[in-house]
Formats: sequence, structure tokens, C-alpha cells
Amino acid sequence: MRRTPVLLVIAHGSRDPRHAATVDALVRRVRSLRPGLRVETGYLDFNIPSVQGVLESLAAEGVRDVVALPLLLTRAFHAKADIPVVLRDAPQQLRIRQAEVLGPSPLLLTALERRLYEAGLTPADKSSTGVVLASAGSTDPEASAVIAAIAREWRHTGWCAVRPAFASASLPRTEDAVRELRALGCARVAVAPYVLAPGFLPDRIARGAADADVLADVLGPAPEVARLLLERYDEARVPVLAAVGA
Repeated sequence: MRRTPVLLVIAHGSRDPRHAATVDALVRRVRSLRPGLRVETGYLDFNIPSVQGVLESLAAEGVRDVVALPLLLTRAFHAKADIPVVLRDAPQQLRIRQAEVLGPSPLLLTALERRLYEAGLTPADKSSTGVVLASAGSTDPEASAVIAAIAREWRHTGWCAVRPAFASASLPRTEDAVRELRALGCARVAVAPYVLAPGFLPDRIARGAADADVLADVLGPAPEVARLLLERYDEARVPVLAAVGA
């Protein structure tokens, strides 16, 4: 009989209660899109349940197959180091496959535009609006390069200009990118946080957007993000099922 692997969403965690609340809302939306799928959440830090705790509970229940999905937008330190270490320490009876991180994906660009339109822009504003693609930032050059590439790709969909910005580790900061877009002559400037949930760094992005005309919300439980989680799950689960002869 075919066994459907459990989807374990691995979130970073935060002392800010808005973070876990947003992750919970996203997971609820994923469950609503696929009611027969078991979806669990584990946190790397600050929040409970921990990833290790969830894995131990699943093993105790007799679960065999798990797809571990990093709730991350780029392949940086957590995806390359932290999460693999935690998964290697999982109970041996679990067969775990780590899914790819969420980004980049056209679904995320659609979610970003959804948030900008919810904040007051319209499609007719695109050609006269410069957008700051504001990410949390990373010391990993691969992650920073991905953000820059997304900004270049997004520019070609009709915006006046798109500039990347980073809340930490890399430059420019959000406020610098806002000033650059003003200097380019964009009629209005919008800031689109390329982050999944509220917290310390998203708040820094918001402060840097003080001189922008529009500040979008975090991606959170946008429908496109929920669909993307299931897309990454499906990409990872096929080898899992093949491995067990399903």
C-alpha cells in the first residue's frame, strides 16, 4: 500500500510571537489545499515543538517516511548546515528526504505582487513604480546572488525599476535602495519584503521603508506560498515513494 510521506515544515523560529502565528497560518492554508496530507511544523530555535521533538514523536507513532521542507527563501546556512545536521540526528527508522527551499519561484513573484496590490498599488502603477526587493540578508554569497537575480528578473515584468536590499549582512540597506529609486526618477517607490514572517529583520526593513510610498506586508500565508510548499513537497516525495517500492 502506498504511504504518503508526512510533510514536516521546518521554520527558523523567533522570540517574536508574530513569527509562529504566521507560520501556523501558512500551515493551515497548506492543510486546506490538501486535506489528506499530514503536515507538521518544527522549529530550529526559540519556538516549540523543536524539529527533533517532532521527528521523535513521528517515529514513536510508527511513521516511516517524511519530507522535511525548509521554510526558507534561499539556500543559505540554515538549509546547507543546520537542517541537515538535525535530520542526521533523527531516529534511524525514519526515512527522510530534505526538500528544496522555496525560492526562487515564479509563485513567489506573484505573491510579492499580491502583497503590493493589497498595500494600495494597482497593475496600472507598475511602469511608474520602483520596487525595493528587501530580504533579510545572508553572509552566504550564493543567497545574495539569488536575490539580485530575482530583482533583475522581476524588473522585466513591467516595473520602472527593481533594486535588491538587505536588512543584514549585505548592502545596500532598504533606505539606500529607496533613495536610489527616487534618484532614478520613479514616480513612486514601493518596498516588497522578501520574507515569510514578521520578526526583528522584517521590522528593520519596515523602518528602512519610512520614505517609501508603499510598504507591502510579509509573504506569510499568501495562497501562492502555500501552493509552493506543496510543489516542493511533491518534487521531493517521488524519490521517497520509489525508494520504498510504492
